[in-house]
Amino acid sequence: MSTHPSAGKPASKDLLIDVSRLEAAFYEKKPDPGDPNQLVSFGTSGHRGTSS
Repeated sequence: MSTHPSAGKPASKDLLIDVSRLEAAFYEKKPDPGDPNQLVSFGTSGHRGTSS
């Protein structure tokens, strides 16, 4: 496995996120329970798929 060229170096500006904006969105945005694309499904299968 090769080492990534950016390994051990500070992240470039274009890779950084605006933490204040992310935090504000976390508290301001609310999911729409009527939108099936925004629903979360929990089950015993986890990320491995369905149990059927």
